[in-house]
Amino acid sequence: MDKNIAIIGGGAAGFFCAAQLAEKFKSNQITIFERADNVLQKVKISGGGRCNVTHASAEPKELVKSYPRGTKELLGPFYTFDTQSTIEWFEKNGVPLKTEADGRMFPTTDSSQTIIDCLWKATVLKGVVLKTRCGVTHFEFENNQWKLTTDKGVFFADTLVIATGSSPNFWNSITTNTNHTRVAPVPSLFTFNCLSPLFQNLAGVAVQNAEVKIADSKFEATGPVLITHWGLSGPAILRLSAWGARWLNEKEYKFTITINWKPGWNKHQAFEWLQLMKKQHPKKKLATLNPELPTRLWQSLILNAVGNEERMLADLTNLILEKIATALTSTQLNINGKSTFKDEFVTAGGIALNEIDFKTFQSKLHPGLFFAGEVLNIDAITGGYNFQAAWTGGYLAAKGIEGYLEN
Repeated sequence: MDKNIAIIGGGAAGFFCAAQLAEKFKSNQITIFERADNVLQKVKISGGGRCNVTHASAEPKELVKSYPRGTKELLGPFYTFDTQSTIEWFEKNGVPLKTEADGRMFPTTDSSQTIIDCLWKATVLKGVVLKTRCGVTHFEFENNQWKLTTDKGVFFADTLVIATGSSPNFWNSITTNTNHTRVAPVPSLFTFNCLSPLFQNLAGVAVQNAEVKIADSKFEATGPVLITHWGLSGPAILRLSAWGARWLNEKEYKFTITINWKPGWNKHQAFEWLQLMKKQHPKKKLATLNPELPTRLWQSLILNAVGNEERMLADLTNLILEKIATALTSTQLNINGKSTFKDEFVTAGGIALNEIDFKTFQSKLHPGLFFAGEVLNIDAITGGYNFQAAWTGGYLAAKGIEGYLEN
């Protein structure tokens, strides 16, 4: 089949799509265009350089719950190419994966270079043409072909895949050249800035399970919370940033959160526990109690609530116990700004999902035009889910191209 396929974007989705196509077409018919010097850069830095390939979520109905945007649209695609499909593909290509306690999956080598080498072997070493430093400045459908104007000349292709990731500048090019609708970008997956006296000298303290709620909203999350030099991070915070991305953007990242450091307890239960401790250990100092929290955090909660951690339990009135119970189960904190989560930034926004056929990832406006990866208005919480959407989109776009060219 003498057809040419162009892929704009040398990231996870673009390379995975090219790898699937190389099994069906002559490799030199497939060209990846990348404006930067290097490819697969997000793969390289993911997971602290280990590459969080996917998540061990077996059921698509559970898997889609990790996507604030794309929940409905990805359900069908995940039934076609799910996490197990990803695991099998990489194993077939010489890269076994391992599952960590939290469900994240990494190559057994603990090196992202293993994933890069695998994708490189499945594409470029098979003859797929890679053009780096070759940005696409304009593209249009002309005489039944896609005409691409690039930094290195004009190229023609029978089908075009756009896998440029979260690049708002290229999103503008897409809307200009195809009339697709762009959903405005806002940050997702970020940490909360908070300079509360409660956190003084607590940087690095981690709570394995806390319940965090954003005031005046529907957003809440339970999970690990990490206290940092600038405020709060950890999975629970990152989940909130993803689900509340647009709402928080509208608030200019100034809002209030409430933290229950003991999920499963309410203020009344905490108060009863304190009363019991007072009865059983009247001569014990308040600071030496152990509500199964990091000691430094517990002592800071006491200091901020009642000002003295050295008092004996026998000396504490019910009013003081109530203040401590409140601090333990409903600490209120003012958030004033955000910070990028390491290098693993994610953007909410992209091409409108109602303009895409998710059986093939083909444009509903332009036959022969396909999208995959974060260029679409799809994003997920941290844990390998964003890469899974890229693998699934790349796979289905490749199958969609096969069907399109055969017909």
